[in-house]
Amino acid sequence: MTAYNVVRFRTKPGKEQAFIDAHKKASLDVRGFRKAALIKTGDRSFCVVGEWIDMDSLAAARPQMIGLLDTMRDMLEDLGGDLGLTDPVSGTVVADIGT
Repeated sequence: MTAYNVVRFRTKPGKEQAFIDAHKKASLDVRGFRKAALIKTGDRSFCVVGEWIDMDSLAAARPQMIGLLDTMRDMLEDLGGDLGLTDPVSGTVVADIGT
């Protein structure tokens, strides 16, 4: 069953373009990964949405995703509220809309 992960970020002032460029160059070559998109959601605010063939593939790729995040941590600002630098969620599709 298709799964998605969504991660919310906020960049440090002046780091927006570097963060965008890092994602344009990023590669995640792991089993089950279909595609991802970086979405600008506000001033210095972004979300990544990733699509996976299933939840098991997503879970197995977490170490690689964390490794990719490690290359960008210095560009990120703490989100506050004890979240740290990221606010990740993931799960399986329960309804397809518009298909």
